[in-house]
Amino acid sequence: MSPLLPLRAALLATLSGDAALAEAMGGTVRIHDEPPFGSAPVYAIFGDAEARDDSVDGARRHQLDLSLVVFGQRGSTRSALDAAERIVALLDEAALTLVGHALVSLRVTSTATRRDERTGEIRATVTLKAVTEAV
Repeated sequence: MSPLLPLRAALLATLSGDAALAEAMGGTVRIHDEPPFGSAPVYAIFGDAEARDDSVDGARRHQLDLSLVVFGQRGSTRSALDAAERIVALLDEAALTLVGHALVSLRVTSTATRRDERTGEIRATVTLKAVTEAV
């Protein structure tokens, strides 16, 4: 079984309970699979993800790269970065519990921003790298 869904569930559980992240998102932590129709930012979506086999010495391991994309208010880089930086603080080197897998490591590898030319919305992308072992 791929560790992507258990890792996403653990990330969501960790982020959902944080009051500072909720405040940065306008009162409620809002993390979705895709942008919610008609919903104004600030919210985040699960972005691109990849799980690669990284087995060593008979241990079934995976290396995962995944991202969270924070949509900020139009014209407000700060609104996206405030939420993104809180996500970084909560997840970098966090010890999360995954169903069916053990988390060996979790690191934030980058945070980047860009402006959507069409809408003017700011997006901050937090990129994570994780290593898991099957249990």
